Amino acid sequence: MSDAYIYDTARTPRGKGKSTGALHVARPIHLLKTVLEALASRNHLDTNLVEDVIMGCVTPVAEQGGNIAKAAAMYSGYSEKVPGMTLNRFCSSGLEAVNTASAYIMAGQAHLIVAGGVESMSRVPMGSDGGAWLIDPEVARQTYFIPQGISADLIATLEGFTRRDVDQFAVVSQQRAAKAWSEGRFNKSIIPVKDTVGKILLDRDEHFRAETSVESLSELKPAFQQMGENFGFDSVAMQKYPSVEKINHVHHAGNSSGIVDGAAAVLVGSKEIGKRLNLKPRARIKSFALTSTDPTIMLLGPGPATKMALERAHMDIKDIDLIEINEAFAAVVLRFMREFNLDQSKINVNGGAIALGHPLGATGSVLLGTLLDELERQNKSTGLVTLCIGGGMGIATIIERV
Repeated sequence: MSDAYIYDTARTPRGKGKSTGALHVARPIHLLKTVLEALASRNHLDTNLVEDVIMGCVTPVAEQGGNIAKAAAMYSGYSEKVPGMTLNRFCSSGLEAVNTASAYIMAGQAHLIVAGGVESMSRVPMGSDGGAWLIDPEVARQTYFIPQGISADLIATLEGFTRRDVDQFAVVSQQRAAKAWSEGRFNKSIIPVKDTVGKILLDRDEHFRAETSVESLSELKPAFQQMGENFGFDSVAMQKYPSVEKINHVHHAGNSSGIVDGAAAVLVGSKEIGKRLNLKPRARIKSFALTSTDPTIMLLGPGPATKMALERAHMDIKDIDLIEINEAFAAVVLRFMREFNLDQSKINVNGGAIALGHPLGATGSVLLGTLLDELERQNKSTGLVTLCIGGGMGIATIIERV
């Protein structure tokens, strides 16, 4: 079996996912074009050699529909020989795209693939594509469906995480993001988004708030309490977990992932193509894993997925130097830390989605680039990316610098 290498990563800044956000005027295909052109130009790629463009997108409808990966490849000036595939594994789609590309290369069926993801949450709102869980009451009833925010509150209730616990975690995310930007830690991968005449729309993540404090967060009302109590979702959760007498609603906009626009791309290839194109590999994909857990509590997938990836790599969690876990909700990361007996010293050291935002289909590939840049900055070797996924799924990928 061949090895799969990461040769380069690129991402846009993350813009606030609302009509007043700086990237709202940029179509999602323009966000993808920004990163696809950057990978091609700065690596002097002959795009005739790119064998696929694989992009994750969680809401692949309207401007993000019609196989945006293939459309973006053509729009970016890639060779007409390059195919494209858009995939959806919910919040892990951007990482799943990279893993899928890596699997092709490991199997010897491809040598050079661009993978990543996109989500313009201001232009194509989350949930626009519907789906059985959202619109079919029989499916929702049979599968004990509850919204993710209530799943996060259920985790907090079962684990005993208080409102102060999750707010304190959120403040650390904000502080780390502000420090990372002040020190230029994201500069290596950030590609400014420009309009059609070359004016910069955004060159810096727009969502984070350096001034956030536990006191300021304490003024926010729980975001999911009314939904849980008035629409019966709390009752559904307690049917599945009868030991719980009442859901402790602790999550709100300030300790949950931000709604943002963004895109990212990763250049993945074999050792042979790197030598042919005079590209220096930055990291090797060491292992990856997928799994699924209870779809009601939904957000526990990072733990078992990480264990599977570690087992496949013949590693222990102590062998991992840095970890990027998507901050879908604060309780998700706190639960992961407890499961592996970890502190925050090597987790999301540059902040996470609470501060910087979660552009659904792009996030996994964003985190991979952030992890690689930080491993290089700290001169460390191994890193893990993991995300919780709707429906109870989990994903994890381990990389090793070369």
